[in-house]
Amino acid sequence: MNQTRLGYLYGFVAYLIWGFFPVYLKLLRPAGAVEILAHRIVWSVVLVSLVLAAMRNVGFLRALARRPRTLAGIVAAAVLIAVNWGAYIYGVNSDRVVETALGYFINPLVVVLLGVFVLRERLRPAQWAALGVGALAVAVLTVDYGRLPYLALTLAFSFAGYGLVKKRLGLPAAEGFFVESAVLALPALAYLGWLASRGAATFGQLSAGHTALLVLAGAATAVPLMLFAGAANRLPLSGLGMLQYLAPILQLGCGVLIFDEPMPPARLAGFALVWVALVIFTMDALHRGRRTRAAARALEPVAAAR
Repeated sequence: MNQTRLGYLYGFVAYLIWGFFPVYLKLLRPAGAVEILAHRIVWSVVLVSLVLAAMRNVGFLRALARRPRTLAGIVAAAVLIAVNWGAYIYGVNSDRVVETALGYFINPLVVVLLGVFVLRERLRPAQWAALGVGALAVAVLTVDYGRLPYLALTLAFSFAGYGLVKKRLGLPAAEGFFVESAVLALPALAYLGWLASRGAATFGQLSAGHTALLVLAGAATAVPLMLFAGAANRLPLSGLGMLQYLAPILQLGCGVLIFDEPMPPARLAGFALVWVALVIFTMDALHRGRRTRAAARALEPVAAAR
């Protein structure tokens, strides 16, 4: 299997796991959202530390200790991903899987928005059009919900911010994820200890199956992230961009078809507008990619002649 096909396989499996993640989280009831989040953090650290030990790659910690700005960036990334994970678990546990799917549908548009306001990027007309349609979709959904879809917006902005920080840090996937999780591990352990002291913890109290599922939250978190990193290293951005819609499509299907969450006409119209915005955004990205590749091919004979 060549590297491109392997990249698509990694990406497909990663997004497939993320797409059906609501089903897994439902199995963790009656554990609360914060308890699940804490276990997700702690067992992720355990798993990734074992992976790094097997790779004999622990020397990077000494190098990081001499880079305070990078450490500050890692703390920021850790806070953002904790907010994202916590909001997502809360959304699934409160029977709002459809709204969590909306958050990941609008995430690419939020990434573009951050590019404008944080990186001072200039947008093409099609990107402005996609943002305009996306803003209209949020307005329609606000009317439908009777409130701002704050859960979806929290997920979209926290994950977009996390991606921005990670891009600036430029750390390898496993090492970066380990340090982020390690930053969160101490408060997570403190919370689990406090919960146990009050007799409110579900870990080890309900059944062996429930305990095992909480332990496996680490693998369910770390494995798709490492698969995603493998895909990102092998695929062009256009290919990776097309794959990213698989997870929210599956999450939406879980919410509507498995958990019987409502999808009234106004909500469906709001989602339809989001999809229109994503079609505009994706077609513009694909067109831009083709033009860039064509320009590069046109310059190849000139470079060879030199």
